Amino acid sequence: MPVPPERSGTASETPDGTPREGRAVRALAKVRAGLPRTALAVLAGLLLALAFPPYDLWPLSLLGVAALSLLTRGRTVRQGAWTGFAFGLPFFLMLLSWLRVIGWDATVGLSVVEALFLAALGAGLAVTSRLPVWPLWGACLWITQEWARDRLPLGGFPWGRLAFANTATPFTPLAALGGAPLVTFAVALSGTLLAWAVLRLPGRGRAGHPRPAAAGLLGAVAVMLAGFLVPVPTAPAETVKVAVIQGNVPNPGMDFLGRPMMVLNNHAAATEKLAADIAAGRAEKPDLVIWPENSSDLDPFSDPLAYRRIDEAVKAIGVPTLVGTLVDGPDEQHVQNEGIVWDPRTGPGASYTKQHPVPFGEYVPFRDQLSKVITRLQRVARDFYPGDHNGVMQLGPARIGDVICFEVAYDEIVRDTVDQGARVLVVQTNNATYARTGQPEQQLAMSRLRAVEHGRAVLIAATSGISAVIAPDGTVVQRTEELTAAELSATVPLRDGTTVANRLGAVPEWTLALAGLLACGGAVLVTRRRRPEAGARTDGTPADGRSLEQLVP
Repeated sequence: MPVPPERSGTASETPDGTPREGRAVRALAKVRAGLPRTALAVLAGLLLALAFPPYDLWPLSLLGVAALSLLTRGRTVRQGAWTGFAFGLPFFLMLLSWLRVIGWDATVGLSVVEALFLAALGAGLAVTSRLPVWPLWGACLWITQEWARDRLPLGGFPWGRLAFANTATPFTPLAALGGAPLVTFAVALSGTLLAWAVLRLPGRGRAGHPRPAAAGLLGAVAVMLAGFLVPVPTAPAETVKVAVIQGNVPNPGMDFLGRPMMVLNNHAAATEKLAADIAAGRAEKPDLVIWPENSSDLDPFSDPLAYRRIDEAVKAIGVPTLVGTLVDGPDEQHVQNEGIVWDPRTGPGASYTKQHPVPFGEYVPFRDQLSKVITRLQRVARDFYPGDHNGVMQLGPARIGDVICFEVAYDEIVRDTVDQGARVLVVQTNNATYARTGQPEQQLAMSRLRAVEHGRAVLIAATSGISAVIAPDGTVVQRTEELTAAELSATVPLRDGTTVANRLGAVPEWTLALAGLLACGGAVLVTRRRRPEAGARTDGTPADGRSLEQLVP
């Protein structure tokens, strides 16, 4: 009779002989001990969300950064990652609450994905908090995190960048030097310096002098005020008279288009009304007209009625008009989101096709597999086909740089138009799905930052709002309300000069992001080298109770 093998432990023991009950108790104790920190991380994430539109409490962006720095300081990698996730999830749930129009499952799903990047940030902050000048490395890591989120997955999703909460603050002029990444870096550095100051306040269980804390606070203020030293170029080479048409939609939400031709008729009628006012002497004739994204809900090249209606409106106003429409092709499975230059004499001409379609909104990745599970994706009947060139086009007397909707959030798409000669930026957008949810305000803020970053006026044409005229210094000269028909007329500058941000391109972003990664690598190496000398435990904390910062010269 075979003899059963000896068991390595009893049923109440783990294979290494540790009592199972004791391990469970210790794990539960760790969870309980971490609950206050987790709760504070959740609160800090919500505070950061309040820094963004539509709330615009921008100083909270500094406090949010400072809070996350304090909560991750001296923690293990695992603890830092969890704290970052607990910070990031409520932040994105609140920031992206406008996605509830599509479904709360979409809001939660995207928020979880984005929060994973904040988890990585939390881990990095925990590691680098043991290094000298850790506020600098922490600020660099915010750039590393945003660099990754802007590109991954499926082309990235840049919403929630610290720069987008600071589009009308003392930090904003820094965009003219280093674009959105430099603004984010400055905000993050001010926040980490605030955290450094808090840690050096006297009375935290040790004797101290207020001077170091005051130095940290002054450093944070100095970084914030540095923007006032940056000149923002605004002098025009020429000017142009523009009219922006907001025709409105029948109903906001997922079914904003209503019956065929309704949205097109709204924009055509608004244009013809402007033409009548010009003829009656009540309005001045513009040099060009801008219609929004999806201002024609039918493809004018395959629908003769849509073509004729657009042509009638453009002939009535008598100046070149940028028309937003969906165009079939290049095959039966795809459609293209285009801005088309429509001349009153020669008809449609140059066009721009949106380069960055929105995953799950304008195309469905892994369509065959996911559509069987998520039937709502079947509403996206055809995938949007991406364009292969930028939006620089001649529209009457102006060389414009056209970007469509969410593309305004992506640095390289906007920068490329200016690099290729755009003298004024145009953002054609359709926010009717998200009307009065806060999303249009968030997109308006991004356009304000782009104006400063590139020294260009920005014209926003939205089907249902918010349409706006933005000066090169980021000032909103005119704007519309949401869910109303409106027309904006303005004289805007055409500029040829480029900012330092344009000349540097992506160099500041890559430099700062790489610095963050190298700081993490350096912290890991320091930890490994110091362990044998200091008797460090496996979690990176020295056995003698000293912090690793005390061990690092």
